[in-house]
Amino acid sequence: MTTPSVSFEFFPPKTLQASFRLWDCVNTLAPLDPTFVSVTYGAGGTTRKRTHEAVATLRETTDLPIVAHLTCVNATKAETLAICDAYRAAGVTDIMALRGDPPKGADNFCVHPDGFESSVELIDAIAARGDFNIAVGAYPETHPEAQSPEADIDYLKRKLDAGATRAVTQFFFEADTFFRFRDRCAKAGITVPILPGILPIENWSGAKRFAQACSTHIPTVIADAFENAERDNRTDLLATALATELCDDLIEGGVDHLHFYTLNNPELTREVCHALGVTPRLSALKVA
Repeated sequence: MTTPSVSFEFFPPKTLQASFRLWDCVNTLAPLDPTFVSVTYGAGGTTRKRTHEAVATLRETTDLPIVAHLTCVNATKAETLAICDAYRAAGVTDIMALRGDPPKGADNFCVHPDGFESSVELIDAIAARGDFNIAVGAYPETHPEAQSPEADIDYLKRKLDAGATRAVTQFFFEADTFFRFRDRCAKAGITVPILPGILPIENWSGAKRFAQACSTHIPTVIADAFENAERDNRTDLLATALATELCDDLIEGGVDHLHFYTLNNPELTREVCHALGVTPRLSALKVA
């Protein structure tokens, strides 16, 4: 089996204790030599400042290639592009451009009076600035707000035509879900790399909420397995086995890169990577 390249997603800390947790997560996963790491935005842009601070800290203290998330929720065009410029000033030129989730309590995305109307418009503006590599999100099981799977693929193509050069998918539970999506993208003329997003499940209740929010189908066999594992207190073992099997199937199907949603809990991700043959190398942490 070919050993894949990997990347990891972190989220910005809300507290001092969470800051230590993020740093522990980075220390644990950096030796696996990720192609890049990314730092998310919270719903409604609520972590905008903390995201920038986390990105700047990672840039200063590690040699890890960093992808900074950028959304257009609750911000003017000028405010959004100022953050983009601040990333560039910090030496970060890889952006994950997303429309962003609505603020907590809101059902739908609401355009700021002076803001970007869509992710396509945001991507176009970032691309016009030059010097940026732009990634976008993709939904193997169709975005909850899309009118149809075909419309969702068409919108992904619009984002790529606006200047994005790769896509990272939402998580899914079965390899065939990704393969069918990849085939539809190819049929639509999409040729950029599409990286599958993998979620090692540390908390089954949380995973079910995430799945519901993004319309991710949960196979009955997996739901039943987790319900049984929770009774036996063996969820970590099950999560590692299922994520490893999913990754194995993806690799056998031609996937050469896996993107892990760590939720700042690195242990399961590390175990899955080790099972796939992704072993520690020289640390990417800078030596003072």
